[in-house]
Amino acid sequence: MKIDLITIFPGILEGPFKESMIKKAIDQGFVEINLVDLRSYTHDQHRQVDDYPYGGGRGMVLKPEPLFEAIEDLKEKSEFDSPWVVLLTPQGEVFKQEIAYRLAKKEHLILVCGRYEGVDERVRTKLIDQEISIGDYVITGGELPAAVLIDAVVRLLPGFLDEEASTNESFNESLLEHPHYTRPAEYRGMEVPPILMSGNHAAIERWRREQSVRRTYERRPDLLRQAKLLPEDEALLDKFNEQEDS
Repeated sequence: MKIDLITIFPGILEGPFKESMIKKAIDQGFVEINLVDLRSYTHDQHRQVDDYPYGGGRGMVLKPEPLFEAIEDLKEKSEFDSPWVVLLTPQGEVFKQEIAYRLAKKEHLILVCGRYEGVDERVRTKLIDQEISIGDYVITGGELPAAVLIDAVVRLLPGFLDEEASTNESFNESLLEHPHYTRPAEYRGMEVPPILMSGNHAAIERWRREQSVRRTYERRPDLLRQAKLLPEDEALLDKFNEQEDS
């Protein structure tokens, strides 16, 4: 996969891609990440990328000219047929695991980091394929959301992680993951559940599934509406509801 990331602050994103799993994916050739300074597509002395909004109001808006030139240039240079252009913006659909899966199937992503009051609407309507938000809150720009998106997508690239590592996780079935324990077996009076040390793998898997359903019920009941529940999961939820009503 190739990812072009258009930003006016490329320095923000130099660190996240030089550590951990993303660095490993880059080093192993699973992904190429290219930081594109939007100011390099300006033609004035001050390298201006923003201007005041028509109609008045606070803040600045990213100008259409450099964004059009940047996106069109990256598309023209692409070795792939249809680069997918994503705008990181609070107005986009909320980022979820299923979106990460769909994006992981793309060959070339062009990510546009919004800033200030946003981008000129002509950029949005003419060039953007998808708008994504990482949550219902406001931060200063699209750089950190882009890093979050890249981290979620890259780990799903075929062959990068083993199948179990990339599928047996929270949200993959719209259920939160079960609790985890490691050594020592007892710490400050708190003990690891004996079933995890029993060696009975079938019983352990049942316990983990029950804990996953319980944790989702207690913390994110909204996810249960779209979860792939087994008959035993349904019975467990009925039991939780009865306990809550009693």
